[in-house]
Amino acid sequence: MGTLPECLMSFSKNLSVLNLRMNMIHGVIPRKFAEDSKLRTIDFSRNQFEGTLPPSLLRCENLEVLDLGNNRIKDTFPDWSGTLPKLQVLVLRSNLFHGFISSPREAHSFSKLRIFYLSNNNLSGPLPVRYIMKLTAMMNRDKRRGKLQYMGDDYYQDSVMVTMKGLEIQLVKILTVFTSIDLSSNHFGGKLPVDIGNLKSLKGLNFSHNNLTGYIPPSTGNLTELEWLDLSSNKFIGRIPPELADLTSLAFLNLSKNQLIGPIPQGRQFNTFKSDSFAGNPGLCGFPLLETCTNSSREIPHVTILQENDTEHGGWFEWRAILMGYGCGTVAGVSLGYIVLGSRKFEWLAGLLERKGANVRKKWRRNAHRSYQR
Repeated sequence: MGTLPECLMSFSKNLSVLNLRMNMIHGVIPRKFAEDSKLRTIDFSRNQFEGTLPPSLLRCENLEVLDLGNNRIKDTFPDWSGTLPKLQVLVLRSNLFHGFISSPREAHSFSKLRIFYLSNNNLSGPLPVRYIMKLTAMMNRDKRRGKLQYMGDDYYQDSVMVTMKGLEIQLVKILTVFTSIDLSSNHFGGKLPVDIGNLKSLKGLNFSHNNLTGYIPPSTGNLTELEWLDLSSNKFIGRIPPELADLTSLAFLNLSKNQLIGPIPQGRQFNTFKSDSFAGNPGLCGFPLLETCTNSSREIPHVTILQENDTEHGGWFEWRAILMGYGCGTVAGVSLGYIVLGSRKFEWLAGLLERKGANVRKKWRRNAHRSYQR
């Protein structure tokens, strides 16, 4: 209990681990970290810290783990933390972070980050796609085999609380191959980028309880290491990409409470998911839901995913070209017909049609006159 004294940070020249988790500490985080700090791990999670984050944390160039989860910190997203060269774990979950997340400051922001948790805050604006696409440590599969390796050293091994497969779990040790993103329960909008499929070493992805729109890109089928995927409580539309059925490691899936339509993909892992994974999508049908698919629901065409650039350039241009071609073809056909009928070679055809029309009109008037007399 109590507050942290400012002088504590002067010891960071000699400390490598500062773990004060679950101590009911309140007040602000000390403002001054030592210039030549040796800190590798800072864990202040599950306390009552308030205020903002001190920018002097940038002095901790050896920092690999920064866990400030479950506090009362009220600040904007610390984009400067992306410049910490060794940072692998950033946990800011369950605080009062707010506002938009601006573009990264550096070209290689968060290049070594493997655990990125911002869940249960008040962050808003577009999904921070530019940050996600810089998570290069999640793009390269670790092909090493043999003994499992954990974060830490011979004296101390890091641990972290994660939301895994819908459950909160304390990882007593953090595998060096463990990668996860959790941005759930915020106010992010926008669409999932096609490039999300580049995060090929990702184990878990949770974007639930936001305001995300558009289609689920088929490129999510490239996340072959994915073990859990939660996109529930958003505004996704269209079909569930059949490519998701190819994710053989996927053990947990939640797509509930969206606006998805069409048949649920079948086979492999999809045969193991319960109806809860798809509930709250009135347009979905097929196993494991009770709604059977009719012919009309099966004939819903697959949606082509267009990125913003494609929509602004290629997609719009292609449709305009098709419509212009159709219009020009129609005009050309009608004009050609007039030319043919107006040529001397077919004057007899025009005369024949005119005489036939006159005879029909005379016959009709004659019959009408007789009917009137009767």
